[in-house]
Amino acid sequence: MSEPSKFEGFPKASVKFFSDLAKNNNKAWFEAHREDYENNVMLPSQQFVMAMGQRLQKLSPKVNADPRVNRSLFRINRDTRFSKDKAPYKTHMGVMFWEGRRPRMECSCYYFHLEPPKLMLGIGIYMFTPELLEVYRTACVHPKLGPPLAKIVKQLESKGYSLGGKFYKKVPRGFAAEHANAELLLHNGMHAGIETKIPAEFYTAKLLDYCLLHYKNMAPLHKWLVEVTS
Repeated sequence: MSEPSKFEGFPKASVKFFSDLAKNNNKAWFEAHREDYENNVMLPSQQFVMAMGQRLQKLSPKVNADPRVNRSLFRINRDTRFSKDKAPYKTHMGVMFWEGRRPRMECSCYYFHLEPPKLMLGIGIYMFTPELLEVYRTACVHPKLGPPLAKIVKQLESKGYSLGGKFYKKVPRGFAAEHANAELLLHNGMHAGIETKIPAEFYTAKLLDYCLLHYKNMAPLHKWLVEVTS
């Protein structure tokens, strides 16, 4: 595999790789196309991490951008130990830029997700640990922290971003069902995002500006989560 260099966009071959993998999700096919994966997926992903990380520092100076697998990049291998679906590989690509001192999956992050024919950009924490869930709930009803969260959520939804993480049907015990943030207390994760068809910018360096615009719009929720969970 070549060394990472300046990011110029993802090649069309990266989209084709995942589309083909979805139809041929087996080890023999993957090994026969490993070089395609390394050159058309991994290499531009590493370039993207480094370039996007520099841009994101304008929004979050302490954001982490590490172009290694199990850091900003995810393994393509699926964990099939407890799944009925034994397909060995993921048919999508995920990239995360996390902020905080906790393990990366416990931190709020800026997220990038390619799953042909869609591209999703998001921020937040997908699922809280039990400890963070209590921290989040306490912040939701805090007189100084709760109202800003409600305002941020309303602004995000008005701009076309979807809020995710709602899980429970009833307000948790110990919290007032009539509280202004009762709906937000039903979450076991807090994240927002937008999903579109793969844009033309995906194949050029303009993808960096495209992502930064959406991340900037969603940054208030990320910063709120970083503040309350740090």
